Amino acid sequence: MNKAVGIIPARWTSTRFPGKPLHLIVGKPLLQHVWEQCGKAKNLDSVIIATEDMRIAEAAFDWGAEVALTSPRHQSGTDRVAEVARNAKQFAFVIDIQGDEPLIAPSLIDRLIEKLRSDRKIDIVTAAHPFENPGDAFSPHQVKAIVDARGRALYFSRAAVPFPRNPANIKYLRHQGIYGFRRDALLQFVKWKRGPLERAESLEQLRALENGVNVHVLLTKHGSRGVDTPADAEALQQKLARAQRRTRPR
Repeated sequence: MNKAVGIIPARWTSTRFPGKPLHLIVGKPLLQHVWEQCGKAKNLDSVIIATEDMRIAEAAFDWGAEVALTSPRHQSGTDRVAEVARNAKQFAFVIDIQGDEPLIAPSLIDRLIEKLRSDRKIDIVTAAHPFENPGDAFSPHQVKAIVDARGRALYFSRAAVPFPRNPANIKYLRHQGIYGFRRDALLQFVKWKRGPLERAESLEQLRALENGVNVHVLLTKHGSRGVDTPADAEALQQKLARAQRRTRPR
């Protein structure tokens, strides 16, 4: 088995942005933008939207997506992805793609899959890139990735790690929330209990490190920002609208 599936978890409930997956941006739901980007990835054999909400499911059916209805009791998107992967035994690799990253690069998805296929020692692969604005590294809302010389994750933190004794020599890496799993590693991951580091930082990826999993971090020049708030959605609306105007024939 060498097939890969991209699974996009999507839920309606959000304290900061209820109904976010179906919020219209330049005439399309946010989630549809993500799905269309995934469809451009050459190494994905299938793309599935995983949701517990019929409003999201019906909308996704209308634009032609494959949808899996999942339990409403899941605590995280990873749990939702794992439920779908548990029944998708034909796939060796599972790419967990955030439903609020409409500008996710198809080439990044392809690189995640290629890394898993080429190195059997890697169980999970994710991505990070330098901060465009160095000051953002000091925000607890931006997760930092710390990697070793071989690209293996040493730690993830909301704090500015490492400590900047000499700030001029520090280049912080922003962690991008996309994960490639070997299917067995994903199913094992969701069985583990939350450890003290995960609870302290409220970062699910630390569960893998606390259990000795080899997490590889692909370094990219740039990343894509997610849509967390209505203000983020408005900024993206303006950006894509400007891009559409530039590409219209005159």
